Amino acid sequence: MATDSPGCRTPHSSSVLESSMTIQRLDLFHVDLPLRSRVKHASHDRISSDSLIARITLEDGTTGYGEGVPRLYVTGETIATTFESLQVFDVAKHVGRPSDYAEVVNRLEALEFPETAADPRGMAGNAAHCALEMAVLDAYGRRFSKSYGDAVRLVKVCGVSTSSKPTRVRYSGAITAASFRKEIYSAARMWLYGFRQIKVKVGVPGQDDVARLRALRKVVSRKVDLRIDANESWTPEETVERVKELLPFHPSVLEQPVPHAKIEELASLRPEIGMPIMLDESLCGYPDAVHAIEHHSADLFNVRLSKCGGLIASLRIIGLAMRSGIGLQLGCHPGETGLLSAAGRHFASNVRGFQYVEGSYDAHILERNVTTGNMTFGYGGLAPPLLGPGLGVEVDLSALDAMTKNRLEICYE
Repeated sequence: MATDSPGCRTPHSSSVLESSMTIQRLDLFHVDLPLRSRVKHASHDRISSDSLIARITLEDGTTGYGEGVPRLYVTGETIATTFESLQVFDVAKHVGRPSDYAEVVNRLEALEFPETAADPRGMAGNAAHCALEMAVLDAYGRRFSKSYGDAVRLVKVCGVSTSSKPTRVRYSGAITAASFRKEIYSAARMWLYGFRQIKVKVGVPGQDDVARLRALRKVVSRKVDLRIDANESWTPEETVERVKELLPFHPSVLEQPVPHAKIEELASLRPEIGMPIMLDESLCGYPDAVHAIEHHSADLFNVRLSKCGGLIASLRIIGLAMRSGIGLQLGCHPGETGLLSAAGRHFASNVRGFQYVEGSYDAHILERNVTTGNMTFGYGGLAPPLLGPGLGVEVDLSALDAMTKNRLEICYE
């Protein structure tokens, strides 16, 4: 159930005002989100999406929510592992009693999960870390009347450029590996809807990518930036030949063509491939970014908040990319709720330099959301910056309750 537990009540009287800055409780929810249609690519096929929702409650009753999307085939996480790591991590002790929002951000910058630090790729616990960090920033943002976007600007990372005030965002469209008829229909809708950028999934067994891209290019014309994502589906030996067949349709970027275990071979393949290479599954933590730059295996990074460990960890990767001349995409996980959509909106509204932005697909993908209102982008993929404290969105408790499969409550003294 998503309602407050009688075993861990929150005081609301004015007598606790001076001590209301500490975290009293952390609630974790395993949420199973039904999707409007099957989401299919070379790495996975799903009709629902599992998310970790974290809720922070301060001593004065202020609450904040965060989300992580644990994927075993991305960061090695499951809902169970996120529950385990957050259960033993004392976030109240680490955050303490901050006096303002800047102090909250400073303490989060010093926060590190032991499993993340011990992981050579720096990705263990990233979805859990993202959910927890977001919930803390949402709760204290509401308490101090600051937004998640303010946190973006408060984190100072060399190479990261932020806007003086939030700007509108232009999102990219995405075509998953559905039936040929559905793909043509999706492409036509995106073209009519004014999208300038579209990503197409390729490399799915049994599908003719040449025929697909030929048809899709005819629908959207040469004016649309059409990039392709292979989701680790090709071997290094076949990548050049696969790409060669698709070059006549002028794809702009090739995302994650080979499995992570073969990523170092991209250095020698890049001159032959004929288009920029973007890393996704091979870009999950800061050490991944360092490795890619040192081995010359990528032209762009796909940074996703949940995959990369949240706001602060993502900014550190972005700063390294900017200093190294690496292009950037702000990505998302299919099936994210309005919470991650809101965090992504704040991020994209305040950080400069993204070549592509994905996210806010809410109404197009989710059968039901955990947030009220509509975070979905508008015509041309355009969306306004979010206003209000914290994430700027509200949670629908009845929806959260209906989709919760399991819950864990952690109280702090």
